[in-house]
Amino acid sequence: MPDSAPAPAAPLRIGSLFSGYGGLDLAVEHVLGGRTAWFSELNPAPARVFAHHWPAIPNLGDITQVDWRQVAPVDVICGGFPCQDVSTVGKRAGLAPGTRSGLWAQMAAAIDVLQPEWVVAENVRGLLSATARRPDPQDDHDERNPLSAVLERATPATRAALRAMEPDPWDLGDAPARPLRALGAVLGDLADLRYDARWVGLPASHVGAPHTRFRIFILARRAVPHPASLGRRPRWGDAGTGASPTRHDRPLASDHRPGAEWPPTQARPGAGRTVAADRAAVRRWGHYAGAIRRWEHLSGRPAPAPAVLNHDGQLRPAPRFVEWLMGLPDGWVTDPDLELSSSEQLTALGNGVLPRQAVRALHVLQWNPDT
Repeated sequence: MPDSAPAPAAPLRIGSLFSGYGGLDLAVEHVLGGRTAWFSELNPAPARVFAHHWPAIPNLGDITQVDWRQVAPVDVICGGFPCQDVSTVGKRAGLAPGTRSGLWAQMAAAIDVLQPEWVVAENVRGLLSATARRPDPQDDHDERNPLSAVLERATPATRAALRAMEPDPWDLGDAPARPLRALGAVLGDLADLRYDARWVGLPASHVGAPHTRFRIFILARRAVPHPASLGRRPRWGDAGTGASPTRHDRPLASDHRPGAEWPPTQARPGAGRTVAADRAAVRRWGHYAGAIRRWEHLSGRPAPAPAVLNHDGQLRPAPRFVEWLMGLPDGWVTDPDLELSSSEQLTALGNGVLPRQAVRALHVLQWNPDT
């Protein structure tokens, strides 16, 4: 009697944090072949968009109030933690306790407890230059550089021997308050959690979009199978432990999952190829005509009107045009059934991830299965 065929592998379970309208999730589902199990989004408007496209998926709500010990385990955790404090157009408060961008600590706490196989994170270019602040060593001596603590208690001979064992040719010193960049802090936390990480910076124009929108993408893989009692040192903040009610935030029930039907790689080939702009396109778009025509070619969709008149007779960006710029299906955020105002639509779109850009980044960062 022939052997029965092996059962197909179950799709990876994905947990989504800082979910927004789900741009990063579309890419992660597509590249890693998984299905989203739950999401966490505090803001009502993008939560409604996400729940509309991923019906029956629970929203864990405020990430600072989630008890991760009560959350279903997943194979992948993905999220674009807030960028306000690391963005070059923000206040540049950096990755620190009490800042919006410091909510990375909550994502790290979720990773610490749930121990997924993969972690995907996204943020703005400012992650490369913004600072990350360590806690004051006077507040918590456990956070200090271990060598510094030993040197303070050692005899002069021992200090000399230790210095010889760990020379410091760049004169960086051992002070825990030395400057650290935000990306270094994120990668350091992942290393503390025993994850190997890779990162890449990628502009949206790399996949043919008619704008730059440079973003940093991080892909991390758990280095220690089934780790026990491995944890991140609490550097950037402490996670909340309170329970958070599960919410769905969808206006209408749905029996379909448009997110699973999104085909990011079915766009026409030739992201870097010049697409000729006819006279009509030049008259309408001016010197942007070539970029607009290329994105129309790649997305298979004509560009909507770029602006609309507000009630004061002033021009403002058209949400459908911004949606098109982000490479989303028509109506992903602007569907009237979602009952979002124009301002809510633009805010959600402005904070979102361009899915095709994330797909490309994940393909660049993926490990070879043999490594």
